[in-house]
Amino acid sequence: MTPATLDRAGIAQRVPHSGAMCLLEQLESWDAQSIHCTTTTHARPDNPLRTSHGLLAPCAIEYAAQAMALHGGLLAGEGGTPSAGYIASVRNVRFAVARLDDIQGALQVRATRLSGDASQVMYGFDVTDAQARPVAEGRVVVVLNTPLPAAEISS
Repeated sequence: MTPATLDRAGIAQRVPHSGAMCLLEQLESWDAQSIHCTTTTHARPDNPLRTSHGLLAPCAIEYAAQAMALHGGLLAGEGGTPSAGYIASVRNVRFAVARLDDIQGALQVRATRLSGDASQVMYGFDVTDAQARPVAEGRVVVVLNTPLPAAEISS
């Protein structure tokens, strides 16, 4: 049976990200077309995406991409294998903040599947703060089931 909600441990079992790189902490809700997750990892000083300038707004795309990966894992069902995916393009991205680490409270991360098939999927995403103020939004195309090229060996 596929769960309605998950904590960080349950999320980590369904996405390819592990340890501190698993950025989402709670699956709030999902259905066949959309997913809503929350997290406070943006405020952690040991966030793996944080630079000497803080956690910059473009990192919101990674939060959204992890929600998309979780959505794919949930759609695969219990015991199913989700498709491997790679971000092919990011479009129409708008940021309402410069940094994520200045935001108080949990980030709300939502993604909605707009179209797709067995080889690619397009999601719209939005990230808001705990008071539903915009942080970031845009669209992402993910290419599925595409193996990485083998490393070339030079002699």
